[in-house]
Amino acid sequence: MQTIFKIAIFALLCIGTSLAVNGVDVSQGLNKSNCSCLKNNGYQFIIARGYRSYGELDPSAKTTLTDCKAEGLITDSYHFPCLGKVSAASQAKTTYNALHGVVGTFWMDVESNPSSGCGWKDHTTNCNFLKDLVSEYKKLGAKVGIYASSSQWSSIFGSTTACSNFSNLPLWYAHYDGTKSFSDFKSFGGWKKPDIKQYKGSTTVCSVGVDLNWYPNSEQSYVKSFLPINE
Repeated sequence: MQTIFKIAIFALLCIGTSLAVNGVDVSQGLNKSNCSCLKNNGYQFIIARGYRSYGELDPSAKTTLTDCKAEGLITDSYHFPCLGKVSAASQAKTTYNALHGVVGTFWMDVESNPSSGCGWKDHTTNCNFLKDLVSEYKKLGAKVGIYASSSQWSSIFGSTTACSNFSNLPLWYAHYDGTKSFSDFKSFGGWKKPDIKQYKGSTTVCSVGVDLNWYPNSEQSYVKSFLPINE
């Protein structure tokens, strides 16, 4: 009986591992060879920068996502907001119109912005701008998620409990502990649980600078809702 129990536990662990999904996010352009290499090395999704911190569409995003989708990767995009130079409506419309054909979810990148004229302002203004940006994407019919960390959230909005208007959206959080696990997650922004973890930053895979990401249990319906498998 003990042997059977051990075998059952081992089987469950193997199943859990097989259902986990690994991916990368990138801020540079990729070609077909890079995408193929990622696929062959076990990566299943890519999140490419779609909108740049200084207020312009990333010109490499469409080609990167098109090529990676053709190689069978799940393709999403992240939006680095610019508060000041360009309206939320214009940012959302520009990015959505360019990329919606190759993007499952548009992730709003909530972190400090060093670009001149595009940085975050006071806590209330920051929260209202993010509300506007999410709203504009939703008006266009986009699926939207939030990328953030507890420390960045607190810095931009005033505390870890502030601006808790987005907890109904998927959360992609950053914590560089090198661990494919949500056991480190601490609630912020109203989220009780995350959906994707960025667990390692600034590494190289397939000759490309990437961050490494992970989420568990790919067959769960809530996962498919924000990272749809490409048809």
